[in-house]
Amino acid sequence: MFKRILIANRGEIACRIIKTARRMGIESVAVYSEADREALHVEMADLAVAIGPPPAAQSYLVIDKIVTACLESGAEAVHPGYGFLSERAAFAEALAKAGIVFIGPNPKAIAAMGDKIESKKAAARANVSTVPGYLGVIEDEEHAARIAEEIGYPVMIKASAGGGGKGMRIALSKADIAENFARARSEAKSSFGDDRVFLEKFITDPRHVEIQVLGDKHGNIIYLGERECSIQRRNQKVIEESPSPLLDDKTRAKMGEQAVALAKAVGYDSAGTVEFVAGQDRSFYFLEMNTRLQVEHPVTELVTGIDLVEQMIRVAAGEKLKVEQGDIKLSGWAVETRIYAEDPYRNFAPSIGRLVRYRPPAEGVRGRVTVRNDTGVFEGGEISVYYDPMIAKLVTHADTRIEAIDAQADALDAFTIEGIRHNIPFLAAIMQNPRWRAGKLSTGFIAEEFPRGFERTTPSGATARVIAAVAADIDHRMGERKRRISGQANSAMTRERRRAITLGGEELLADVSSDGNTVTVAFEDGNSHGLSSNWRPGMPVWTGTLDGAAIAVHVRMIPNGFELAYRGFEVKVFVYTECEARYARLMPEKKLSGSEKSVRCPMPGLIVSLAVVEGQDVKAGETLAVIEAMKMENVLRAERDGAIRIIRVKPGDSVAVDAVIMEFA
Repeated sequence: MFKRILIANRGEIACRIIKTARRMGIESVAVYSEADREALHVEMADLAVAIGPPPAAQSYLVIDKIVTACLESGAEAVHPGYGFLSERAAFAEALAKAGIVFIGPNPKAIAAMGDKIESKKAAARANVSTVPGYLGVIEDEEHAARIAEEIGYPVMIKASAGGGGKGMRIALSKADIAENFARARSEAKSSFGDDRVFLEKFITDPRHVEIQVLGDKHGNIIYLGERECSIQRRNQKVIEESPSPLLDDKTRAKMGEQAVALAKAVGYDSAGTVEFVAGQDRSFYFLEMNTRLQVEHPVTELVTGIDLVEQMIRVAAGEKLKVEQGDIKLSGWAVETRIYAEDPYRNFAPSIGRLVRYRPPAEGVRGRVTVRNDTGVFEGGEISVYYDPMIAKLVTHADTRIEAIDAQADALDAFTIEGIRHNIPFLAAIMQNPRWRAGKLSTGFIAEEFPRGFERTTPSGATARVIAAVAADIDHRMGERKRRISGQANSAMTRERRRAITLGGEELLADVSSDGNTVTVAFEDGNSHGLSSNWRPGMPVWTGTLDGAAIAVHVRMIPNGFELAYRGFEVKVFVYTECEARYARLMPEKKLSGSEKSVRCPMPGLIVSLAVVEGQDVKAGETLAVIEAMKMENVLRAERDGAIRIIRVKPGDSVAVDAVIMEFA
């Protein structure tokens, strides 16, 4: 077994690998760019080596720098994690030449399956069902348009060396080809150093189901069940689960056997994933093979009890697999949500800055529920513009799918992140979505369920009462505290009990009373709730019980009230006495002044290109500029017709969120 390994990655996956290495008694070496000098993975590792400037193309993607770091640190092997160099055969070959073991598949398997075009050809030779498409490199826009016409729209333009949703674009018509072809190539070049793209038919109403395979260097290959990854936005996975609610035992076995056959055909010898696009009728087609550890591997680990990182290390050291196919049993259900630094209310624009507060829910086993949080950040750290915006992966495991979903919802409610925007409200809302809970999924789920994007909405019914009750409890406890400070010990005897609780413009009337540590909130409609909590002012999360059931509600103080977050709702709540409520109803609503002539940057990033000039007339929907943020290129479009009066930026400029890009006349 290795004594020291280097992790050629950063963020949560580097931290994840370090944890397993530490448990196995193996020393770990971190590499870091200038932007990651204070990163968590650097702190956790036994040794750390600087490898260059912040851009990945000058640090994490430079093979020579990683090899040099191995030689300087005495690392015997390298785990690449996912992304960056994890699927580059040239990287594995360079390590081998330097006498360093690559913790992953052999270079031939990477070349055959890591390249999306070559993997399609290999699958076709192995008689694996594949999606119709063109298995050659697309030369230019005209070539892409001709191929798309032959295949039939819609088509998917995909980076040959891609993964993680980067370099992937859907074209619904010929008009979409030019722009999406250019964006896919540009993203592929910046993310993988390879701008080759190919085309394939986009299957409508598809589901994304993948099989985890594991092989050793002695010819043994098994599969460890499947993961469903259909909840995606812009082709990037958001929520994953294992097993899939779509598959039955027969289909699972068929997919698994096909994945193993394909892996054997290319001599695969590590952990890898064979991805399929599946129809609602359980038909499936080979999509691609990822010759690396997947982001979503924790759900497989929780349902199988197998540490995939440990197995990769043991296989790389020459050990045989100690488990056979018959030993693999799926136990319970696991759900993973990816928590990103992005603003769900502004079309998921990336958000960067300092994590003023970062308090994840407690990890571990409670009863029959397991909570796991894989992360690479810490409170006080910064989210950088240079890398993927993932903050953490929150995973829950329980006996059944609904129990795992409910556990995930509870964990999301207890997760505190302040200082930047994040997508927890969006993830929490999905956990309550009836279609998600029923398992009726497709890769179009988010677009179909949130056609206008994710918007702030006002809770109603039972959810509104829960939020109002917690607000009343907080108000009561703060009031009691204030009276103790001022010495008004007996004033509670005559204090009026009636409260008007307003949330999102709605008003609920309730009587609030206390008996020791229990606060009772009796609503005018006849519903009554008893709350018990140890919450004190300053705590970011109200935790306690409501009618005996444990709940968590995020709390942020605002003038004269609170902003509470629960089950995907973020709502301002004000608790008034009846006298205060009469005056509050008379207060005019403050409206923000309009700035409809300004085109503002929706995210912090770099100006890649400008598509217009001053004085040019544009129509609503036309491209104005392309902005790169966190490895993704975002197209900024005109929201109305008009003429461009002035442009305030130029290509290459770094811009902040809400900075004025240009103005209309």
